[in-house]
Amino acid sequence: MAIDFTLAPEHEEIRRRVRAFIQETVIPAVKGFDDEERVTSREEYIRVILELRGKAQAEGLWLPHMPKEWGGMGLGHVELAMVQSEAAKTRLGPWILNCAAPDEGNMHTLLHWGTDEQKEKYLRPLLQGVKMSCFAMTEPEVAGSDPTLIRTHAVKDGDEWVINGHKWFISNARRASFAILIAKTELDMPEGARGANTAFLVDLPQEGWKDVREVETMHGSTGHSEIVITDLRVPDSQILGGRGNGHRLGQYRLGPARLAHCMRWISQAETALDMMVGRALSRYSHGSLLAEKQGIQWLIADSAMELYQCKLMVLHAASKIDKGEDFRTEVSMAKHFVANSLNRIVDRAIQVHGALGYSTDTPLAHMFQHARWARFADGADEIHQMRIAERTIAAYRATGSTNAATGGLPL
Repeated sequence: MAIDFTLAPEHEEIRRRVRAFIQETVIPAVKGFDDEERVTSREEYIRVILELRGKAQAEGLWLPHMPKEWGGMGLGHVELAMVQSEAAKTRLGPWILNCAAPDEGNMHTLLHWGTDEQKEKYLRPLLQGVKMSCFAMTEPEVAGSDPTLIRTHAVKDGDEWVINGHKWFISNARRASFAILIAKTELDMPEGARGANTAFLVDLPQEGWKDVREVETMHGSTGHSEIVITDLRVPDSQILGGRGNGHRLGQYRLGPARLAHCMRWISQAETALDMMVGRALSRYSHGSLLAEKQGIQWLIADSAMELYQCKLMVLHAASKIDKGEDFRTEVSMAKHFVANSLNRIVDRAIQVHGALGYSTDTPLAHMFQHARWARFADGADEIHQMRIAERTIAAYRATGSTNAATGGLPL
C-alpha cells in the first residue's frame, strides 16, 4: 500500500537547506524588525530584506511553488508544505523565498490563465521579484464569502471597459504594480450567477483607481487597502482568462492558496507549542514545575494532538492536488481545522506564559492577533462547514456512503 510520509532524499535535503537558511541567515538578519511596526529605519529594513532575497536566489531557494522552466524549484504541493512551514518560522520568510501571498496565488493564476503576452508583462516580473501585485475581489457592501454578489461592474465602451466600484481588504495594494481585479461584466445575469464576473489586469497607479486608506485592524495597519474605483478604463486585451470566467478564476486561485496558508499556520502553531513546553519546563510554581502539573499537561497534549491532525490533513490534501484529484473537500476541512487549531494552540501558549504571554515581550501576543484573521480569510469557518456538509450529503446520496467526503481513505 503506497502510504509513505517520508520525503525523497533530495526533498529532505531541500528541507534541511531551507531550515538552515531561515534559522541561520534570515532570523538573525531580521531580528529587531520582524514586526514592521517596530522598524526604526525603513531604508535599512528594505536593504536587509532585499539582500536576503538575493541570497535566497543564490542558494536556489527561490519560487519553490513554480515550475523549473519559469525559474522555480518545481516542487509539488507535498514538498511545498515542508518549505512553507520552515519559511514561516519568521513572518518575512515566505516573502524572502518569493512564495508569499498574494503574489504566490497570483503567479499560479497568471501561469494557468494568462496569454503569452500577459505572462511576459505581468508574471515574469513577479517571478523575478522586481514587482508586486494584489488581488481585488472583496467588497465592503456584500458578503466577501460570496463573490457572485460583487457590485463592482464593468461596461464595454468600444475597445475598452469602464469600471466602477468599491473594494476593501485588498492586500498589498499600496505596493502593487498591478492588480487582478474582479468585476461584473454580464449585468443582465441574475444575482448569484457564476458566469457574470470577469478578471481584469489593471496597471497601477492609474487614474480611476484611488487607494483611500489602509484598513486598521486589531493588529494595526497591515497593508490591506480600501479602494474606490471611478470610471477606470481598461483595454479589452487586459481581460485575464476570458470574459465571464472571473468566478472560476477566483476559485482556481483560492484552492491551493488556502492550503498554502495552512502550511504557514502550522509553523506558527508549532512555534507556539514549542514555547508552551519550554515555559512549562522552566517555570516553577506551588511546589513543582508547570510541566509536572496535570492541567498544564492537558493543554500540551491537546495542542500536540491537534498539530498532528493539522499536519496529516495538509499532507493528504496536498497529495490530492499533486495527483490531480478533486481536493475541494479536503482543503476546506484543512483550512477550517488548521485555522481554528492555530487560534487554540496560541491561546493555550499565552495561558501557560501568564502575564508574560499577554505582553509583547514574547511574539505570542502578535501571533494571537494575526491568528484570529485565519478563521475568515479565504472563506469564513461557516462557509467551509456549509460546503463540507453539502459534499458529505451529496456523497451519501450518490453512493450510500460518506467515505468519499471524509478523504476517500482506505479505512
